[in-house]
Amino acid sequence: MSPVRILLVDDQVLMRQGLRKLLEVESGIEVVGEAADGEAALRAVIECRPDVVLVDARMPGMDGVELIVRLSAEHPRVAAIVLSTFDEDEYIFGALRGGALGYLLKDCSPDELVSAVHRVSRGETVLGGPVAARLVAELRQGDGDRGAFRGQELLSAREGEVARMIAAGAANREIAARLHITEGTVKNHVSSVLRKLGLRDRTQLAVHLRK
Repeated sequence: MSPVRILLVDDQVLMRQGLRKLLEVESGIEVVGEAADGEAALRAVIECRPDVVLVDARMPGMDGVELIVRLSAEHPRVAAIVLSTFDEDEYIFGALRGGALGYLLKDCSPDELVSAVHRVSRGETVLGGPVAARLVAELRQGDGDRGAFRGQELLSAREGEVARMIAAGAANREIAARLHITEGTVKNHVSSVLRKLGLRDRTQLAVHLRK
């Protein structure tokens, strides 16, 4: 199996060097380039052909969120992970809406980072613990809002209920108990909701309903 090719994007030289040393010793990972800002990163993507881009959220000029939006539009096969000091909503939701598959804080463990790289290269979504907690807390605050959301007209009434519960962080077992249906039925509803809304997974659904 070919190694996962990674491009490092951070305006701090020491951070890029540290990440390179950390990742280069991992089997199955190859660091193919570095960039200090968004514009340089877009050029490097063409030259280095990475599978995954590790992106700092706050950089001079083009910030990480804008870079991810550009990457999603111009290089949709390249997966982006934000690796940031900041867990502010502006960056978290901006990056996820823009197309990022991962958002980790810089105090995550090396094992978490390596696992995230491999997972996003397979198309999975990865959120660090504090980021996931922030996302769920934000969505739970809006759990009482039963207003319409984009694409709701495509769903049945029951699918709409399931979608809102997923967005609020409920697990399949909790949804089944609250709606008095089986977990198998919940799974079928979840699959149908994601297909009808054109979404990849539960995290994308949560972000979609927050728009």
